[in-house]
Amino acid sequence: MNATIDVTVEIVNASSTQSTPAAADFQHWAQAALAALAGEAEDPLTTGAELSIRLVDEAESAELNSHYRHKQGATNILSFPGEIIPGTDINLLGDLAICAPVVEREAAEQHKSVQAHWAHLTVHGVLHLSGFDHEQAAEAARMEALEIQILETLGFDNPYHLDNTGNE
Repeated sequence: MNATIDVTVEIVNASSTQSTPAAADFQHWAQAALAALAGEAEDPLTTGAELSIRLVDEAESAELNSHYRHKQGATNILSFPGEIIPGTDINLLGDLAICAPVVEREAAEQHKSVQAHWAHLTVHGVLHLSGFDHEQAAEAARMEALEIQILETLGFDNPYHLDNTGNE
């Protein structure tokens, strides 16, 4: 990692899934993503950031996805960038809504550990909150390369590479 970035992560488990990562894991993953961005971003974070992560079930994910993205069905993660409040020292990075049942299902389908998928989606969401997206091929390639790099520093394999047996 390039730098240590102070981030406060608030976790709300509104899902029925009890086997979710510890708050310290989410904190570690978010810090790793922000530290990697210190060398990438035009306006890197220099002070503490605040991030809220809400773990949801499929019904809530589908409702949020429909309301904010006008798409049907549950999705693995939704990101809602924060806004800087003038005159305050609050650096609100934003909010992530991660659908726990989708994370578990995708991990099984993709033949990867659930922990690795949670880490990947957290990093992915923090990058979205920091202005990255994957709407265009070049943007997607840049974002994926950064995700792979960050996850490698965290000890996780490339989430986009599967061998012929479906294993990473």
